Amino acid sequence: MPHANARLNSYGRRLLIDRVVHQGRPVAHVAHELGISRQTGYRWVRRWRAEGPASLRDRSSRPLSSPTRVPAAVEDAICAARARDRSGPDVLAAELGVPARTVTRVLRRRGMPLLRDLDPLTGQVIRASKATTVRYERDRPGELVHMDVKKLGRIPDGGGWRASGGTLASHQSRVDKTPIGFDYVHSMVDDYSRLAYSEILPDEKGPTCAGFLVRAAAYFAAHGITRIERIMTDNAFAYRYSLRAVAADLGAKQVFIKPHCPWQNGKVERLNRTLQTEWAYRQVFITNAERADALAPWLEHYNTRRRHSALGGLPPISRLSAT
Repeated sequence: MPHANARLNSYGRRLLIDRVVHQGRPVAHVAHELGISRQTGYRWVRRWRAEGPASLRDRSSRPLSSPTRVPAAVEDAICAARARDRSGPDVLAAELGVPARTVTRVLRRRGMPLLRDLDPLTGQVIRASKATTVRYERDRPGELVHMDVKKLGRIPDGGGWRASGGTLASHQSRVDKTPIGFDYVHSMVDDYSRLAYSEILPDEKGPTCAGFLVRAAAYFAAHGITRIERIMTDNAFAYRYSLRAVAADLGAKQVFIKPHCPWQNGKVERLNRTLQTEWAYRQVFITNAERADALAPWLEHYNTRRRHSALGGLPPISRLSAT
């Protein structure tokens, strides 16, 4: 996992060294291209020349000594009181005479479970924790892609209740019970660059998912991701048994998340949420076709111009252009 405060991951550092050391380009120019300061660029070049490839690995920012750290005996007392009384930081702080923030840091450092995950009677852990909430990012484009399907209700002609101000009588399907049906938005996103591709399809059956994967791979290849190494999905029947042939043709390995843990496929789940808020529900559409026609332009905007917080405010295409 990249250092929490690092401006470059291991791929970016190798890119810096290749352009400066092997191509002989000025550090200042390459640093500007990669969005880092000259001082950072020179630091990594000095490390490379002194230590070689091993210098590009992440290093801990922990100081060599921490003279103000809470003594181990106090940490043990905090953990023992938490396990015995199952009290929060404010109560433990008053009892032990240490600041509440110190209690919180100690409990986190020692891996003590949250009170909400415990049985109030026995103190046993009864709720699963989101073990993958620690953020990660792959080192190169195509190393891992995420796939998922988001089901959206179709828009009736006239726009439905959103277009009419939300009155019950205006929604025809609520009056005569006419089924409207659903659109199935299939999406794939690259873990490293966040490049995304989506299509609206009539269902989420196996052949439909397999066909989408073929077209998504072609889209990625047209944008510089010529090889997909691993494909992460949930455990839906269509994904587990219908993508094998396509994955084999792509030379990719299928990876499945743990059942009932959608956060493990969080990057595409977050894309689904962004699709809803910025495309599907951002404005009122009068017809379902109107909303469908707006997907491709929005996707182009997402990949080429929309700021992405995980990329330092740059769009996904910026990580592919640099390669």
